[in-house]
Amino acid sequence: MDTADLKLFETVARHGSMSRAAAELNTVQSAVTARIRRLETELDTPLLHRHSRGVRLTDAGQRLLPFARRLVTLMTEARQGIVDGGVPGGLLTVGSLETTAALRLTPLLAGFVAAFPLVDLVLRTGTSAELIEQVAAGQLEGAFVCGPVSHGDLLVQTMFREELMLATGWTIRRVEQLRELRELKIVVLRLGCSYRQRLEEILARRGIVGLRRLEFGTIEAILGTVAAGIGVTLLPRSVLERGRRERPLALHALPPAEAQVETLFVRRRDGYLSGALAALLAHIRSESRRQAAE
Repeated sequence: MDTADLKLFETVARHGSMSRAAAELNTVQSAVTARIRRLETELDTPLLHRHSRGVRLTDAGQRLLPFARRLVTLMTEARQGIVDGGVPGGLLTVGSLETTAALRLTPLLAGFVAAFPLVDLVLRTGTSAELIEQVAAGQLEGAFVCGPVSHGDLLVQTMFREELMLATGWTIRRVEQLRELRELKIVVLRLGCSYRQRLEEILARRGIVGLRRLEFGTIEAILGTVAAGIGVTLLPRSVLERGRRERPLALHALPPAEAQVETLFVRRRDGYLSGALAALLAHIRSESRRQAAE
């Protein structure tokens, strides 16, 4: 078993397909299949179940995958460390909540890209749960997520602070009115969204439970649905106030203990801090302080 075999195994596991793994590795499917079979023979255990739509991991494959992922990450970090020299450049892949990307990061990243043209920046959006998992697995160098975060493998630092508010259709003047509406729904992003969990907890404290859910993939879809009087949502004040300019939304303030939320940046504790990532974090902190002072 060598590093090349483990990298190939990780690629197959990530794609769930021999053919897609072969395409990424610029080889042919038969070569991938042969090397996987050789690895299984060496380990004397099957790693993959083959089926008509691709492959899935056996129990042994599931146990091997974290080691393979970590090895791939270490190889990438070693390569970065050799060529980096502390100069910001190369590929930088980070994650972010959609709300953070739209509200906070877009203008900051535009300035960063202009200041560091040698950095090839990739931004992937997702829920906090998804992004934390990807950072822990070494698939992202870091991510902007909603706090709190408790994960032994991750370093956590506060980047932004937001005020959350409830939003409903404009006919709802008090949150307590929600108890009287039979067809009301909570309108949220998909499972794993930290705002979704907070919304359910906030409503439960007010005796509003058992609401059905509508899940959407974008903030725009959520705001449009809430404005139509179909449901209630929870989002940062700045997002809602911007949305209210174009839609009939009623915004409901919350007590500070419920309203305050931190946006955190997480990265692996044992991960390599590239020059590109260090420059990005320094740029965001500097610009945030400058904007706060204005």
